[in-house]
Amino acid sequence: MLFADDTQLYIAFKRKSDAQSRIEACIDEIRVWMRENLLVLNDSKTEVIHFTSKFKAANKLESLRVGSSEVSSVPLVRNLGVYFDQSGLMDENINQICKSASFGLWKIGRIRRLLNRTLTERLVHAFITSRLDYCNALLNGLSKTALHPLQTIQNAAARMITRSRRHEHITPILYDLHWLPIHQRITFKILITAFKCIHGMAPSYLSELITPRVPKRALRSKPFTLVPRNTNNKKHYGPTAFSVAAPDLWNELPPGIR
Repeated sequence: MLFADDTQLYIAFKRKSDAQSRIEACIDEIRVWMRENLLVLNDSKTEVIHFTSKFKAANKLESLRVGSSEVSSVPLVRNLGVYFDQSGLMDENINQICKSASFGLWKIGRIRRLLNRTLTERLVHAFITSRLDYCNALLNGLSKTALHPLQTIQNAAARMITRSRRHEHITPILYDLHWLPIHQRITFKILITAFKCIHGMAPSYLSELITPRVPKRALRSKPFTLVPRNTNNKKHYGPTAFSVAAPDLWNELPPGIR
């Protein structure tokens, strides 16, 4: 993956010895290409992370050779503003979202008495909702317990807008604001992305992950369903991927909505 000032290498493997030699060879080739184009590879800014199950720590990739230095594997990296941990639990990312959103709530709360409801809601969308929704599709598959801190932030923001008390039930408040709860916002984001993939409004690298179902014979009505991906073990991380979750969620929608 190439970005403006960053290059990321990905590899899936079962034996870490093969992966280590392949990645190191690739890095050496990149270094040669950069030297020929009068560029320098910054070894000090290179990070390595091995995503694996927490139950398979014995097969963990410990380090990689980058030039003349040895870069150790780290348990946490930040990529495009999202924190990824090596076990895929996303706990640190949720903590960082809550930290920044709580600070936004505190700042809005200090001037809430000077604002009307419309301006307050606008500020909440700018400083809180935008953080709750950013890359939230990556949280797909997490339990409601894991998502509870984010739901607490959303509830506090809703009460601030409507000037509701703590003991008031939150469901009518969210309904009044036309807000979906956190776990439904994640599903909504995945379905919106699937809709864009189906109708040619998404990048090709996303559209290639799903396949519309083509009926074997001509039908009077178009079902607009997607071909599901079979996963052997529902306990692994595979079912949370977009290529697996999007067809399942899309096919569960009522035909009229599809």
